Parts: sequence; structure tokens; C-alpha cells
Amino acid sequence: MPKNSIQFQKGFSIPEFMQMYGTEMQCRERLFNIRWKNGYVCPNCASKSYCELKSRSLYQCNKCHHQTSLTAGTLFSHSKLPLTTWFLAIYLITQDKNSISALELKRKLGVSYNAAWRIKHKLMQVMKEHDDNRKLANIVQLDDAYIGGKQKGKRGRGAKGKTPFVSAISLNEEGHPIYMRLSVVSCFKKQEITDWAKKHLKEKTLVISDGLPCFNGLLAADVIHGSLPKNGNELHQYEAAFYWVDTMIGNVKNSIKGTYHAIREKHIPRYLGEF
Repeated sequence: MPKNSIQFQKGFSIPEFMQMYGTEMQCRERLFNIRWKNGYVCPNCASKSYCELKSRSLYQCNKCHHQTSLTAGTLFSHSKLPLTTWFLAIYLITQDKNSISALELKRKLGVSYNAAWRIKHKLMQVMKEHDDNRKLANIVQLDDAYIGGKQKGKRGRGAKGKTPFVSAISLNEEGHPIYMRLSVVSCFKKQEITDWAKKHLKEKTLVISDGLPCFNGLLAADVIHGSLPKNGNELHQYEAAFYWVDTMIGNVKNSIKGTYHAIREKHIPRYLGEF
């Protein structure tokens, strides 16, 4: 049996990470180069002349004497933890296939649970905001989904105690997935889907849905909408058309269930933004 190219793709090993970001100085140099790609620029007067106050970890402008820290205005701002801890947390969260809980992060970082929880949620929020700034294009598979605690009664669409979210995945010309978007919505109604599409889809994007009535709201967002309702005669065609989005939904639910077991409703957008 041939090897799965995705499973055996080159990763970023722990020794490689430690060689690049194993010291505080290495992390500071990396952050400096990210923040000031073309060299230091004073945020107050735009001067490029500065000196470093190493005893206070500050950069001072030689012209206006404005002082700023390397972490000011970043997610590391006001944190007492070393950058090595933050960088390692970023590595662990982004490299773990099935996500990593705050409790496991606590064990691996050697910090308190509260510190691990704050790190985890700050990083998830950054990932969510990054995704929100990118609109999906090309061909998009779209489906409705629900997540939440188990309750007696109806399951799936319309179930009580579940949080509805839109699942979307964009494909390239070869039909391979490029980006995905998981967005919590208040309900599955036309106006809600219109608002979602205007925020997350580029105009003229081809969107394929299962024909749920609310998805007709896509047309008001100036996208091209094609529907393929699920029925016995075209089941094979339906499964092929929604293979990637259905796979994504299943993987996300299994990951959340296996890693977190249960999550609070108000934090669901962040957890979905992690994927």
C-alpha cells in the first residue's frame, strides 16, 4: 500500500524548534524582525534612530525619546511569562493534530492552569481574527452544523441546547481543499446567511449547498449558488459534492470531543477558529 503523502509530509520537529527558539534572545530577535521588518521605526515620530535600554527591555527613540517595549501592542503585552514559553505554546498548539487542552498545555509548559488557559484562549482568538480577515473564493462547499452538550429530544437541525455554525471549505481548481471557515451563527435563516456570506465570501464565488432554504440568502450576497439536495437517487453524487466539508465537520467534532470533552457556549467561536 502506498504511503499517504499528507501523513508523511515533512513536519517541524521539536529539536528544530528548540534550535531556532530555545532561548529568550532568539525569540526576541524573531519578534523584532516580525514587528519591524525593515528595522526599528519609532511609533511616535517615525524616526529610525534608537537605542536599547537593556536593563528595562525598552527601545528609546533618539529623536523624540519615546520609549516602547518589544511586546507592546502584541498578544504578549502585559504578560510576565518569558517569550520562550509563549513560542513553545504556539508550537504545541499549531503542531498538534488533534488540538491540545489547557490542562495538557499546563503540564507541558510548566505553568499554572490559569496561565495555560489564558495562553490558549489568546492564541485561539488570534487565529479566529486571522481567519475572519480572509474571504473564501473559488469553489466553496457549504453546510450547516451544530455543536454542544447532549440533551434529550430532537437531534440535528433544530435541536435544543446546540450551537449552530456554518461550515465552509474552499477548493482549488483540482478540487483540493485550501481554506476552511467555521462560523457560529444565531440561527439558520436567510438574512443570517446573507450577512455571513457578505463577511466571509468573495463576490461571484461558486457556493454549493444541500438546498437548505436559508442558503437561498446567498444570492443577496452576490455569490453564485448551486444546490444539491440529498436524496436516494443521487446519494453518491451528493456525498462526492460535500466530501470535504462533511469530513471537516466530522474531524472537528471528534477533535473537540476527544480533547476538550465539553466547552462553554460563549467560547465556541474561539475553539472553532483553532481549526
